[in-house]
Amino acid sequence: MLTWLTRDSLTFPPLEKALHDPNGLLAAGGDLSADRLVQAYRHGCFPWYQDGQPILWWSPDPRTVLFPQELHVSRSLAKLMRQGRYHVSFDTDFEAVIAACAAPRDYADGTWITDSMRNAYCELHRRGIAHSVEVREDGELVGGLYGLAMGRLFFGESMFSRADNASKVGFVTLVQHLQQAGFELIDCQMPTQHLHSFGARAISRERFAEYLTRHLDTSCDVTWVR
Repeated sequence: MLTWLTRDSLTFPPLEKALHDPNGLLAAGGDLSADRLVQAYRHGCFPWYQDGQPILWWSPDPRTVLFPQELHVSRSLAKLMRQGRYHVSFDTDFEAVIAACAAPRDYADGTWITDSMRNAYCELHRRGIAHSVEVREDGELVGGLYGLAMGRLFFGESMFSRADNASKVGFVTLVQHLQQAGFELIDCQMPTQHLHSFGARAISRERFAEYLTRHLDTSCDVTWVR
């Protein structure tokens, strides 16, 4: 039975109570307060829902992740990065990145990044938890992504691209930066061919929870200014 959250409690049900169909649906309701979002990621779940739906919280099994040391960069992408066509920065315009990620896309109806979602993650950015990657060409924002950094784990949320391979360049730059800083895992949530091409793979929910236990409260030397 699906658990309904109340606004006066930040407690989530155990991950093993997530439904099998649809895969990973753990709970519904609650709100998108910064404190609840932090607790959700620490617990191993994340919000995803469409306009008109209640807030839905998910913990799929298996979980798609990327271990930074397993990053695969194709020859063509590596060549593009060496050319210096794009300039990549971190945390210079979080609001612009999440707004671009929320914009309508040709292949999808609507967006799951609602105004409430945008406001919630902008608050996490102000708290130093959520971070953005900006990819610019001749000074114009043409790609990027955002997510949360907690301990030695990064939780990816969404990316966008307005120029060839721009988001890929941003993603690879981020993964390389996190690897140098000692991050253990990047949560990609759900599988896509795009992510698998970088070396992402599936692990069990149980193993994912073990990474949360081991690495959420460990520190690492990461700089978000570049």
